[in-house]
Amino acid sequence: MSERKKRFGRGANECKRCGRKRGIVRKYGIYLCRQCFREVAMELGFKKYW
Repeated sequence: MSERKKRFGRGANECKRCGRKRGIVRKYGIYLCRQCFREVAMELGFKKYW
């Protein structure tokens, strides 16, 4: 089964890395706040285009 329990209501959308509830990147099921996303984006395979 899944190791992550599905949560509804409060706390459903929080950063998997730091727990912040604001600025969440949910696309593709990432669920990281924008600050954490910027730190790990390259490791996840995202590229920065100018």
